Amino acid sequence: MEGVRRVTTQTLRQMKTAGTPIAMLTAYDYTMARILDRAGIDAILVGDSASNVIAGHETTLPITLEQMIYHARCVVRGVTRALVIVDLPFGTYQGNSKEALVSSIRVMKETGAHAIKLEGGTAVLPAVERILQAGIPVMGHLGLTPQSIYKFGTYKVRAQDKDESDQLRKDALELERAGCFAIVLEKIPIQLSAEVSESLKIPTIGIGAGNVCDGQVLVINDALGLTTDFNPRFVRHYAKLSELTSQAVKDYVKDVRTRDFPTAEESYWVDGRS
Repeated sequence: MEGVRRVTTQTLRQMKTAGTPIAMLTAYDYTMARILDRAGIDAILVGDSASNVIAGHETTLPITLEQMIYHARCVVRGVTRALVIVDLPFGTYQGNSKEALVSSIRVMKETGAHAIKLEGGTAVLPAVERILQAGIPVMGHLGLTPQSIYKFGTYKVRAQDKDESDQLRKDALELERAGCFAIVLEKIPIQLSAEVSESLKIPTIGIGAGNVCDGQVLVINDALGLTTDFNPRFVRHYAKLSELTSQAVKDYVKDVRTRDFPTAEESYWVDGRS
Protein backbone atom coordinates (compact mmCIF):
# COMPACT_ATOMS: atom_id res chain seq x y z
CA MET A 1 0.00 0.00 0.00
CA GLU A 2 2.63 2.49 -1.11
CA GLY A 3 1.67 6.13 -1.00
CA VAL A 4 -1.12 5.56 1.52
CA ARG A 5 -1.52 8.51 3.81
CA ARG A 6 -1.45 7.75 7.51
CA VAL A 7 -4.43 8.66 9.65
CA THR A 8 -3.31 10.81 12.58
CA THR A 9 -4.99 12.47 15.53
CA GLN A 10 -5.06 15.64 13.44
CA THR A 11 -6.83 13.74 10.65
CA LEU A 12 -9.66 12.87 13.05
CA ARG A 13 -9.95 16.52 14.09
CA GLN A 14 -10.17 17.52 10.42
CA MET A 15 -12.85 14.89 9.82
CA LYS A 16 -14.96 16.35 12.62
CA THR A 17 -14.57 19.83 11.14
CA ALA A 18 -15.55 18.55 7.70
CA GLY A 19 -18.50 16.61 9.08
CA THR A 20 -17.07 13.26 7.93
CA PRO A 21 -17.97 10.48 10.39
CA ILE A 22 -15.01 8.52 11.77
CA ALA A 23 -15.12 4.71 11.51
CA MET A 24 -13.32 2.77 14.24
CA LEU A 25 -13.27 -0.94 15.16
CA THR A 26 -11.32 -3.04 17.62
CA ALA A 27 -8.66 -5.57 16.64
CA TYR A 28 -6.39 -7.82 18.65
CA ASP A 29 -4.24 -9.65 16.08
CA TYR A 30 -2.22 -9.13 12.89
CA THR A 31 -4.61 -10.85 10.48
CA MET A 32 -7.70 -8.93 11.51
CA ALA A 33 -5.83 -5.63 11.74
CA ARG A 34 -4.54 -6.11 8.20
CA ILE A 35 -8.05 -6.79 6.90
CA LEU A 36 -9.52 -3.74 8.67
CA ASP A 37 -6.70 -1.47 7.54
CA ARG A 38 -7.00 -2.53 3.90
CA ALA A 39 -10.78 -2.12 4.04
CA GLY A 40 -10.34 1.58 4.88
CA ILE A 41 -11.01 1.78 8.62
CA ASP A 42 -9.89 5.13 10.06
CA ALA A 43 -8.83 3.97 13.52
CA ILE A 44 -8.24 0.67 15.26
CA LEU A 45 -8.68 0.29 19.00
CA VAL A 46 -6.67 -2.45 20.65
CA GLY A 47 -9.35 -2.72 23.29
CA ASP A 48 -9.20 -4.25 26.74
CA SER A 49 -12.32 -6.02 25.45
CA ALA A 50 -9.72 -8.64 24.48
CA SER A 51 -10.24 -9.76 28.07
CA ASN A 52 -13.78 -10.77 27.08
CA VAL A 53 -13.68 -11.88 23.46
CA ILE A 54 -10.16 -13.33 23.34
CA ALA A 55 -9.48 -14.56 26.88
CA GLY A 56 -13.07 -15.39 27.86
CA HIS A 57 -13.21 -13.34 31.05
CA GLU A 58 -16.50 -11.94 32.31
CA THR A 59 -15.13 -8.39 32.57
CA THR A 60 -12.25 -6.33 31.19
CA LEU A 61 -10.52 -6.16 34.57
CA PRO A 62 -8.26 -9.27 34.44
CA ILE A 63 -6.25 -8.36 31.34
CA THR A 64 -2.71 -7.18 32.09
CA LEU A 65 -0.48 -4.51 30.61
CA GLU A 66 1.84 -7.20 29.21
CA GLN A 67 -1.10 -8.85 27.46
CA MET A 68 -2.29 -5.54 26.01
CA ILE A 69 1.23 -4.84 24.74
CA TYR A 70 1.32 -8.25 23.07
CA HIS A 71 -2.00 -7.66 21.28
CA ALA A 72 -0.97 -4.14 20.27
CA ARG A 73 2.31 -5.38 18.76
CA CYS A 74 0.38 -7.85 16.64
CA VAL A 75 -2.06 -5.19 15.45
CA VAL A 76 0.57 -2.60 14.60
CA ARG A 77 2.38 -5.09 12.35
CA GLY A 78 -0.76 -5.39 10.23
CA VAL A 79 -1.41 -1.67 9.78
CA THR A 80 -0.08 0.83 7.25
CA ARG A 81 -2.82 3.48 7.29
CA ALA A 82 -5.11 3.43 10.33
CA LEU A 83 -4.50 5.21 13.63
CA VAL A 84 -3.82 2.57 16.31
CA ILE A 85 -5.00 3.35 19.85
CA VAL A 86 -4.34 1.07 22.83
CA ASP A 87 -6.44 0.77 25.99
CA LEU A 88 -4.58 1.11 29.26
CA PRO A 89 -5.90 -1.82 31.30
CA PHE A 90 -7.39 -1.61 34.78
CA GLY A 91 -4.83 -0.94 37.50
CA THR A 92 -2.18 0.64 35.29
CA TYR A 93 -3.14 4.31 35.60
CA GLN A 94 -5.73 4.84 38.34
CA GLY A 95 -3.24 4.69 41.23
CA ASN A 96 -1.15 7.74 40.41
CA SER A 97 -0.03 9.81 37.46
CA LYS A 98 3.53 8.45 37.55
CA GLU A 99 2.29 4.89 37.13
CA ALA A 100 0.02 6.06 34.30
CA LEU A 101 2.97 7.65 32.53
CA VAL A 102 5.17 4.57 32.93
CA SER A 103 2.37 2.37 31.54
CA SER A 104 1.82 4.68 28.59
CA ILE A 105 5.51 4.90 27.76
CA ARG A 106 5.76 1.11 27.77
CA VAL A 107 2.82 0.86 25.36
CA MET A 108 4.26 3.42 22.96
CA LYS A 109 7.87 2.15 23.03
CA GLU A 110 7.11 -1.57 22.94
CA THR A 111 4.26 -1.64 20.41
CA GLY A 112 4.68 1.20 17.94
CA ALA A 113 1.08 2.29 18.54
CA HIS A 114 0.04 5.90 18.02
CA ALA A 115 -2.03 6.73 21.11
CA ILE A 116 -3.48 5.38 24.33
CA LYS A 117 -7.01 5.42 25.75
CA LEU A 118 -8.10 5.48 29.36
CA GLU A 119 -11.43 5.63 31.16
CA GLY A 120 -12.72 8.34 33.46
CA GLY A 121 -13.13 12.08 33.83
CA THR A 122 -11.87 14.54 36.43
CA ALA A 123 -10.61 11.72 38.66
CA VAL A 124 -7.96 10.74 36.09
CA LEU A 125 -7.07 14.26 34.91
CA PRO A 126 -3.67 14.24 36.68
CA ALA A 127 -2.80 11.06 34.78
CA VAL A 128 -4.07 12.47 31.48
CA GLU A 129 -2.09 15.67 31.89
CA ARG A 130 1.13 13.87 32.80
CA ILE A 131 0.85 11.49 29.86
CA LEU A 132 0.18 14.37 27.48
CA GLN A 133 3.15 16.30 28.84
CA ALA A 134 5.31 13.40 27.68
CA GLY A 135 3.98 13.86 24.14
CA ILE A 136 1.71 10.81 24.12
CA PRO A 137 -1.74 11.35 22.55
CA VAL A 138 -4.65 10.44 24.83
CA MET A 139 -8.22 9.43 23.99
CA GLY A 140 -10.75 9.75 26.80
CA HIS A 141 -13.71 7.50 27.60
CA LEU A 142 -16.88 8.58 29.39
CA GLY A 143 -20.34 7.18 30.10
CA LEU A 144 -20.38 3.46 30.72
CA THR A 145 -16.77 2.70 31.61
CA PRO A 146 -16.40 -1.11 31.72
CA GLN A 147 -13.43 -1.02 34.09
CA SER A 148 -15.80 0.45 36.71
CA ILE A 149 -18.47 -2.21 36.25
CA TYR A 150 -18.32 -3.37 39.88
CA LYS A 151 -18.88 0.21 40.98
CA PHE A 152 -21.89 0.59 38.66
CA GLY A 153 -23.18 -2.92 39.32
CA THR A 154 -24.92 -2.99 35.94
CA TYR A 155 -24.35 -2.38 32.24
CA LYS A 156 -27.42 -0.16 31.94
CA VAL A 157 -27.41 3.19 30.13
CA ARG A 158 -25.45 5.82 32.05
CA ALA A 159 -26.02 9.57 32.62
CA GLN A 160 -29.80 9.41 32.54
CA ASP A 161 -30.23 11.56 35.64
CA LYS A 162 -29.25 15.22 36.01
CA ASP A 163 -26.31 14.77 38.36
CA GLU A 164 -24.56 12.15 36.24
CA SER A 165 -25.26 13.91 32.96
CA ASP A 166 -23.98 17.22 34.38
CA GLN A 167 -20.82 15.47 35.55
CA LEU A 168 -20.30 13.90 32.13
CA ARG A 169 -20.59 17.30 30.45
CA LYS A 170 -18.03 18.69 32.86
CA ASP A 171 -15.71 15.72 32.42
CA ALA A 172 -15.83 16.02 28.63
CA LEU A 173 -14.85 19.67 28.73
CA GLU A 174 -12.07 18.99 31.24
CA LEU A 175 -10.63 16.20 29.09
CA GLU A 176 -10.69 18.48 26.06
CA ARG A 177 -8.99 21.29 28.00
CA ALA A 178 -6.34 18.86 29.22
CA GLY A 179 -5.52 18.00 25.60
CA CYS A 180 -7.27 14.74 24.73
CA PHE A 181 -7.60 14.34 20.96
CA ALA A 182 -10.96 12.51 21.14
CA ILE A 183 -13.44 11.01 23.60
CA VAL A 184 -15.38 7.75 23.46
CA LEU A 185 -18.97 8.10 24.68
CA GLU A 186 -20.39 4.73 25.69
CA LYS A 187 -24.02 3.86 26.30
CA ILE A 188 -25.51 7.26 27.09
CA PRO A 189 -28.73 8.92 25.86
CA ILE A 190 -28.56 10.24 22.32
CA GLN A 191 -29.65 13.71 23.42
CA LEU A 192 -26.64 13.97 25.74
CA SER A 193 -24.32 12.63 23.04
CA ALA A 194 -25.52 15.34 20.67
CA GLU A 195 -25.03 18.06 23.26
CA VAL A 196 -21.54 16.92 24.23
CA SER A 197 -20.44 16.42 20.62
CA GLU A 198 -21.64 19.91 19.73
CA SER A 199 -19.86 21.45 22.71
CA LEU A 200 -16.45 19.98 21.91
CA LYS A 201 -13.89 20.86 19.26
CA ILE A 202 -12.43 17.36 19.48
CA PRO A 203 -14.22 14.32 18.01
CA THR A 204 -16.56 12.08 19.97
CA ILE A 205 -16.67 8.37 19.15
CA GLY A 206 -19.91 6.67 20.09
CA ILE A 207 -20.72 3.14 21.11
CA GLY A 208 -24.33 2.88 22.12
CA ALA A 209 -24.55 6.68 22.02
CA GLY A 210 -26.52 7.25 18.80
CA ASN A 211 -25.49 8.48 15.36
CA VAL A 212 -24.97 12.06 16.52
CA CYS A 213 -21.37 11.44 17.58
CA ASP A 214 -18.48 12.33 15.27
CA GLY A 215 -17.67 8.65 14.79
CA GLN A 216 -18.56 5.13 15.84
CA VAL A 217 -16.72 2.15 17.30
CA LEU A 218 -17.73 -1.48 17.73
CA VAL A 219 -15.98 -4.58 18.99
CA ILE A 220 -15.00 -6.45 15.83
CA ASN A 221 -16.24 -9.80 17.18
CA ASP A 222 -19.69 -8.26 17.67
CA ALA A 223 -19.76 -6.53 14.29
CA LEU A 224 -18.85 -9.74 12.48
CA GLY A 225 -21.31 -11.90 14.40
CA LEU A 226 -18.60 -13.99 16.04
CA THR A 227 -20.16 -13.45 19.45
CA THR A 228 -23.67 -14.86 19.78
CA ASP A 229 -24.42 -14.31 23.47
CA PHE A 230 -24.03 -10.52 23.53
CA ASN A 231 -26.77 -8.64 21.72
CA PRO A 232 -27.33 -5.10 23.06
CA ARG A 233 -29.41 -2.83 20.85
CA PHE A 234 -26.38 -0.78 19.72
CA VAL A 235 -24.67 -3.77 18.04
CA ARG A 236 -25.31 -4.42 14.36
CA HIS A 237 -24.10 -7.72 12.92
CA TYR A 238 -22.51 -6.99 9.54
CA ALA A 239 -21.86 -10.70 9.04
CA LYS A 240 -22.73 -14.00 10.69
CA LEU A 241 -19.26 -15.47 10.94
CA SER A 242 -20.14 -17.70 13.87
CA GLU A 243 -22.59 -19.61 11.67
CA LEU A 244 -20.27 -19.62 8.66
CA THR A 245 -17.30 -20.79 10.72
CA SER A 246 -19.30 -23.50 12.44
CA GLN A 247 -20.52 -24.84 9.10
CA ALA A 248 -17.03 -24.72 7.63
CA VAL A 249 -15.68 -26.77 10.54
CA LYS A 250 -18.49 -29.30 10.17
CA ASP A 251 -17.68 -29.63 6.47
CA TYR A 252 -14.00 -30.10 7.29
CA VAL A 253 -14.74 -32.80 9.87
CA LYS A 254 -16.96 -34.62 7.36
CA ASP A 255 -14.31 -34.48 4.63
CA VAL A 256 -11.61 -35.77 6.98
CA ARG A 257 -13.83 -38.61 8.22
CA THR A 258 -14.64 -39.71 4.65
CA ARG A 259 -11.03 -39.20 3.45
CA ASP A 260 -12.31 -36.69 0.92
CA PHE A 261 -9.65 -34.32 2.25
CA PRO A 262 -6.95 -34.13 1.17
CA THR A 263 -7.48 -35.23 -2.42
CA ALA A 264 -4.74 -36.47 -4.76
CA GLU A 265 -4.43 -32.91 -6.09
CA GLU A 266 -3.89 -31.67 -2.53
CA SER A 267 -1.09 -34.18 -1.85
CA TYR A 268 2.62 -34.41 -2.75
CA TRP A 269 4.03 -37.28 -4.82
CA VAL A 270 7.51 -38.79 -5.27
CA ASP A 271 7.23 -38.57 -9.05
CA GLY A 272 6.77 -34.80 -8.82
CA ARG A 273 3.19 -34.90 -10.05
CA SER A 274 1.90 -31.29 -10.09
